Amino acid sequence: MKKNIFILFTVLLSIIYTDSYAETRNDYVPRGGARLMMEINGNDTVYLAFINDLWVFPRNNFKSKAQEKFFWRTVRDVKRTLPYAKLIANELSKINNNMAGMQNDKARKKYLNEVEKDVFKKYEPEMRKMTVNQGRLLLKLIDRECDRSSYELIKTYRGNISAFFWQGVALVFGSNLKTGFDANNSDKLIERVIILVEAGQL
Repeated sequence: MKKNIFILFTVLLSIIYTDSYAETRNDYVPRGGARLMMEINGNDTVYLAFINDLWVFPRNNFKSKAQEKFFWRTVRDVKRTLPYAKLIANELSKINNNMAGMQNDKARKKYLNEVEKDVFKKYEPEMRKMTVNQGRLLLKLIDRECDRSSYELIKTYRGNISAFFWQGVALVFGSNLKTGFDANNSDKLIERVIILVEAGQL
């Protein structure tokens, strides 16, 4: 019995010591909570925490089951395609920086060929799994993230003939590389979904 009381007493002491030690540090972790920074002003202690933006939109009043289904399909498709659109924007930024330091067109062309092979090898299997609607959405999101349509990007990096060829292929499959993103009109719903997904609210 005495041994059990001694163990309990030791545990309590260690808890009290830990709490008093933690409060003297600049970052205190409350039990069951996250690590917070502290700012001490005289006798006042202020806990500092980063809070994400909270977006509030008018409530969705779906007029039919089909409309509700369309909304949740859009959410699913945005979650699937948005990371790729952002990846493309980041890769283009890297490519532009790397090409800026190259001396001539031959070196740039060689570099682009290497990048193209690497990208196809890395992402083609995943892209093939996308539905037709996800492919169309990806084209819109590329325009949103890069501020240029897929057609313009191909034209810039691969020339008019490649852009014309791939536009023809896209049209055969019911897509259009010249598709733009209009956040204020036709793509208002998609923009709303993107904002909520990025904020972690969907």
